[in-house]
Amino acid sequence: MLVCNIVPKMAANFLSGRKSISFVGCGIQIGFSVSLVGSEGLLLGLMAYDRYVAISHPLHYPILMNQKVCLQIIGSSWAFGIIDGVIQMVAAMSLPYCGSRNVDHFFCEVQALLKLACVDTSLFDTLLFACCVFMLLLPFSIIVASYACILGAVLRMRSAQTWKKALVTCSSHLTAVTIFYGTAIFMYLRPRRYRPPSHDKVASIFYTVLTPMLNPLIYSLRNQEVMGALRKVLNHCRIGSQP
Repeated sequence: MLVCNIVPKMAANFLSGRKSISFVGCGIQIGFSVSLVGSEGLLLGLMAYDRYVAISHPLHYPILMNQKVCLQIIGSSWAFGIIDGVIQMVAAMSLPYCGSRNVDHFFCEVQALLKLACVDTSLFDTLLFACCVFMLLLPFSIIVASYACILGAVLRMRSAQTWKKALVTCSSHLTAVTIFYGTAIFMYLRPRRYRPPSHDKVASIFYTVLTPMLNPLIYSLRNQEVMGALRKVLNHCRIGSQP
């Protein structure tokens, strides 16, 4: 959904050469993108707890992670993400804009839009920073705590086979977390004076386009058929590149 919110309009602008979006369309894009990014961040955080239960309490996993708990995890992720998106969309759209309306970004991103406002946006910057701290650091704290408990549980078991199973169980989630949170924290938790627009654009590509695009592959690496097909493709490419 995040890709569908950003990429079609971005591709249409690049292909047509118009590079424009309506004010209402810009607000809708902000609301959806912030909601979806926030929901994904919270879901990744709560998935770390799922990994902890799977490794530390494997026999109780079906009870601890039953359907009701899974629905609560999904519902809370969407609820907090949507609230965050609505707050930022309403606040950004309520500001007056004058002069140049050229958004220095490939989509309507809140920080890029604030630079075009005719009024002092320090209050909004504080609100934006508070929302980002909550939506990024809260789930990131859950991830750190969960993996600390996982590491402690694995160390107590002292088995090479256990280490291997734990790595296989957590590898996909850790990969997604590294890409998503690394770029999101780089984007939103830096001081304003260290935010050149070119860096923001590159970082945005990672969490808005590359991460959602790679998710199906990342979460399929535990599937033996997918791994076998991937090896065949790599072997074919290696043979084809030989003179």
